[in-house]
Formats: sequence, structure tokens, C-alpha cells
Amino acid sequence: MYFPQFHTIGLPEIYTILASIGLVVIAIHYFRNFGVFSFYKKDHMEENSEDKPISVIICARNEDENLTEFLPKVLTQNYPNFEVIVVNDCSYDNTDTVIEEFSKIFPNLKKATIKEDDYYKHGKKFAMLVGIKKASHDNLVFTDADCFPASENWLAEMAKGFTPSKKVILGYGAYQKQAGFLNKLIRYDSFIIAVQYLSAAIQNKPYMGVGRNLAYSKELFFQMKGFSTHYHINSGDDDLFVNTAATKSNTNISANINSITYSKPKSRFKEWSLQKARHLTTAPHYTTESKSRLFYIFFAQYFFYISLIPLLFQINTLVTFGIIFFIKTILFLICLNKASKKLGESDLLIRGIILELLMLFIYPIFQLAKLRYKPAKWTN
Repeated sequence: MYFPQFHTIGLPEIYTILASIGLVVIAIHYFRNFGVFSFYKKDHMEENSEDKPISVIICARNEDENLTEFLPKVLTQNYPNFEVIVVNDCSYDNTDTVIEEFSKIFPNLKKATIKEDDYYKHGKKFAMLVGIKKASHDNLVFTDADCFPASENWLAEMAKGFTPSKKVILGYGAYQKQAGFLNKLIRYDSFIIAVQYLSAAIQNKPYMGVGRNLAYSKELFFQMKGFSTHYHINSGDDDLFVNTAATKSNTNISANINSITYSKPKSRFKEWSLQKARHLTTAPHYTTESKSRLFYIFFAQYFFYISLIPLLFQINTLVTFGIIFFIKTILFLICLNKASKKLGESDLLIRGIILELLMLFIYPIFQLAKLRYKPAKWTN
């Protein structure tokens, strides 16, 4: 027989029941954390038609090459009223010169400079605070020095998210497409994380954002006392602030092909591992509800694959294995198809069937790297 008969309950039947439960568990994960954004028909939950003045803030430490390449793409955005503030944080390369030269061409470029202090060491949050205080406008948009907008309408799309009630706007910070398998892993990981936090925001349960493409109001920042609750943590200037300040009533999304920023990905697995380890140090400081949501995401995936393995060792459950995995694959593709198109990652859709499983082996490596991670000066 190719199928369990269920006349009696033996190992084949028990394995089939467990795998079926695993399928239900991961299906809930897909529809809740992927499908919500994928099937959402709007780019913003609410949309503002006014061209409100915007301050773009970029913190830079030894970023002369990236600023030379990417800063003009920010300064030439198709938006009527905006300024760009670059915070030169203790750079010892030509960052200051690059900013000065661009400021001669672009009158909307402002510079803030932080000098090295032998007695007071600081992280990126201090640099961001300096930029926020220098900003002339209440509506703030953040990106990194190694990032560039997908289009000249990036700022306009992010600005649409600021409405009388919406003070936090979550965008997608993608990574550039490059050759190699590592690039696909990095892009897939970033894409999946974005779909999950955008889905959560649509469900009025925002829990994180990324500093590569994030916006919030200066008023809200100071109402929340800035980074005071997590200033001592090396990272978290983006996700921890969102986790603290974002609510179901004040959070918006900006999610279409024009509102994306792209960043240079790491070129070596060790570098990516250290970057992920730094990011993972913030998760224990999330709210209990946010941690529960993330726990279910990982539990659903691990439980499904673990429950599927025993079906391979019984002759009369091999077909059942194929059927359950096929159904799971179809659900995965359905729930991510539209999301991949919205965010310009269509090439990852089919590859994601394998990349999802591979990431379950890689994430424990990141957790081990987190245990060895020693906070250092901030990097993007």
C-alpha cells in the first residue's frame, strides 16, 4: 500500500497525522505573514496628497566612496521641498570633502560633524540624534550611506505615508542583485523579513523596520524620548525604535517598486554572519507580543520539516510525503507571488522553495555568531 490505511493506528498513521498538523501550522504562517501583504491591494494604508517638507538623514562614517556614488541619487529626488542632512561621524577618510563638494552643487544638502572624543565613545544612535536635531522639518526619512533609491520618486512615495494619524512609515530596504549564491541568500532573507514586518503592520501589529528605508516624525521621536530605552544597545536604532514607538494607529507602509532602497550586500558569508549576529542582538528587547510572533514564524517552519522527515522512512508514506510537500510548495508560491512582484524580487520566488529550507540550517549559525559577537563601533 502507498498510503496509511488508518484501520489501526501505527507509525505510518501517526507520522501522517503529525505531518498534516505541520502542514496546517505552516499554512497559517504563510497566510498570516506572507499572504496579508501579498494580497493587500494598496501601496499605503493611508495616503497623503500634500507635498509636506521632508528631512532625509544619512549617518556616515568613512563613507567617501559610497557618498560619491549614491548621494546624488538622493539629492536629485523628484520632490519639491526636502533637505538632506549627512552626519559625518568621526570620519578619517574624505567623507567631509565629499559632502563639502556636493553642498556647492546642491543647496539642500546640509552637514553635521561629530569629532572624535577620547573620553566619550558613542554609537550610531548618537549620530542619528545629531541629525534629527539639525533637521528643519518634522517629517524625517532615513537611509544609509551605502544605499540608493530605486527611483527618483522614492522620497515622494515615502512622503505619501505621512498623514495626520500616521507618523511611522515602513519601507523596504533591499540588497542589490549580484552574481553568486550568497547574494541570493542575502536578498531572500531581506525580502522575507520585509514581507513579514509589512504584513504585521497591515494587521495593525507593527514590530520592526529597517534603517535603510524608514521614516518617522521628529515629534514622535521626542515624545518617545528618542532612543533612551535602548541607547545602551549597540544596534537597534531602527527596529527597536519601531518596536517601541509604532502602534496600530500611527504606522503606515510604503511598498511598491518605486519606494525601495538598495544597499550593497556583503560579499563573504563571514561578513554577513557578523552583520546578522549584530541585528539579532536586538530581538530579545522586543515586546512580548513581537517575540511571540517571531517564535511562531520559526516554529512553524522547523515543525513542518521535522514532522515531514519520518514519512521518508515508511514505504506506505512516501506518496503522502510528496502530496504534503507539494501542497506546502503551492501555498508558499501563492502567498509570495504578488509580494515578490511588488518588491521587485520575482527571481527569488521559485528559488525560495529551496532557500527557505537552507535558511533553517543557516540561522543557527547566526545564533552561534551572536553568542560570540562583541559590540564595536557602529557600521551600516
